[in-house]
Amino acid sequence: MQKKNNVTNPAAAHLVTDQKTLDELVERLSRESVLAFDLEADSLHHYTEKVCLIQVSSTSEDRLIDPLAPIDVKVLAPIFANPAIKKIFHGADYDMRSLYRDFGIEVVNLFDTMIASQFLGESEFGLAALLKKRFGVELDKRYQKADWSKRPFSQEMLDYAMKDTSLLIELYRQLEAELKQKGRLAWVEEESELVAGVRSPSREGELMCLRFKGASKMKPRELAVLEELLRFRDEKARLADVPPFRILSNDLLRELAEKQPRNNFELVGIHTMSSKLIERLGRGLLQAVANGLAVPQDKLPQVHSGRRPVLDRLQDERVKRLKVWREAKSAQLGLGIGLVANNTLLEALAEPGSQNITLLKRWQREAFGDELASLIS
Repeated sequence: MQKKNNVTNPAAAHLVTDQKTLDELVERLSRESVLAFDLEADSLHHYTEKVCLIQVSSTSEDRLIDPLAPIDVKVLAPIFANPAIKKIFHGADYDMRSLYRDFGIEVVNLFDTMIASQFLGESEFGLAALLKKRFGVELDKRYQKADWSKRPFSQEMLDYAMKDTSLLIELYRQLEAELKQKGRLAWVEEESELVAGVRSPSREGELMCLRFKGASKMKPRELAVLEELLRFRDEKARLADVPPFRILSNDLLRELAEKQPRNNFELVGIHTMSSKLIERLGRGLLQAVANGLAVPQDKLPQVHSGRRPVLDRLQDERVKRLKVWREAKSAQLGLGIGLVANNTLLEALAEPGSQNITLLKRWQREAFGDELASLIS
């Protein structure tokens, strides 16, 4: 393997900001059999999040691509779609959503090193922990929450970004060899393939309060008030170009929805409402509360509790037996119980007369499908 000159000195990595350089890079990358990628975004700093940096490493070079420069990032699409090139990501779920959302890019032949480490039974599977354990490399956490939309980049930010992919191919090779030894490589490839197809769901026409954490415990009238408060916060965030949580916290919105203040005096009574916040947003908040209180009774939002359906006695007993089996299988395989089988799957398998063994993934059928089929028959 050709050794990269800049693995030990990420500061030497080149930042790609023009189309000619990008086109030349794409031509070189197209000849590779394995590439490592990572993305940096600005979701903590702007209302509409976007990809602000694309890191890519081959066995011979590390590069940083600036998608905010006047370049066409979509020239990378054929590389991502090429099944002959293995694409290495760590914790790829967010990256898959972002690449498709911003550029319409789909990824074929993905290998997720976070999933791989989980299937090897690693107790810590974050990238920083893995790089420290396997290579003695420390990642500087100062830039994890940085605003990557700002230009120019500091040299320290470039160094940080490059470390995310400079050792990812070597990490992949170590994990792949260990997975082959355990007979689990196909398991990780299947899970990675599923992650590659993940897309952000459309929220069009959906009430915002229905996806608010803790909504299932709130009363319908409180939900109506909460919906108006969320709309108010969202509009303020859009105008200020900041994430909604920077306008008002979820905890404060929940308290406002429950206490439903009608005037400034009642706003002052909410201990987390500062005088500055009341001066800046008080009128709008009171109007939002009033709008929620004015929603007719038959138009109040209804949210499902999210609780699992009550099981009949037979099914409940079968679920308990399956959970005992799962604990033992988890210990035997050295995998987290959630990887072996989640509760939704166990409840489906526990249905009397169930043929839901077909719900198992290929690797689950291979690893314990016959055992499960015998257990539930």
